[in-house]
Amino acid sequence: MRRIAAAGLAAALALAGCGASSAGGSRLTVLAAASLAEAFDAFPAGMAVAYGYAGSHQLVAQVEAGAPADVVATADEASMDRLVRTGLVEAPQVFARNRLAVAVRPDNPERVAGLADLGRPGLRVALADPAVPAGRYAAQALERAGVAVRPVSLELDVKAVVARVRSGEAHAGIVYATDVGGATGVEGVAIPEAANVVASYPVAVVAASDDREAARAFVERLLDRPGREALARRGFLLP
Repeated sequence: MRRIAAAGLAAALALAGCGASSAGGSRLTVLAAASLAEAFDAFPAGMAVAYGYAGSHQLVAQVEAGAPADVVATADEASMDRLVRTGLVEAPQVFARNRLAVAVRPDNPERVAGLADLGRPGLRVALADPAVPAGRYAAQALERAGVAVRPVSLELDVKAVVARVRSGEAHAGIVYATDVGGATGVEGVAIPEAANVVASYPVAVVAASDDREAARAFVERLLDRPGREALARRGFLLP
């Protein structure tokens, strides 16, 4: 398995050698939302896979630009629908769901108890950019809670938000519950259901895939027990 960092996604996927061949000859490139990184890295795909992790809007842009890819998994249905409308993917299926949480530093030194505290003067808050599903979900949650926040940064994916909190550049950030559940250097504060947002993750075979049969096999395995177990272990909700 090879993992492609978000910063080098475009360049890496342009390389003809992306991913190693398995014994059966399958060679897949899977583009996935950054929040799926740990779950997908632990997923026994049964074939050699090169994973490219980034914000969902970046993944969509890569598929639209014709980057070599076999499967794409986004953190929202709107991003996937954009690919469906242009015929760039086969029919998607929702394979996981997620909720939001507030990421804080260990032992919560700022005593952040919930969304309301994110509006406190002097509290540095990092959010995902509104172009990213997590950024839109965070905005929805804050609106439901009636909280106004002026973030110190808007990041391109949830991993970058977690990094801001871990480094101390931000006191808190809104990410997915799975991001704080599996991260080191941060812990989570729960968001009540009334203000929370449930994210749906669809996966689809890329129409331009050079090996649709293997790509479909990957998706089927993700939807079956091996994928469900890997996702559940990382705290994802199963449809």
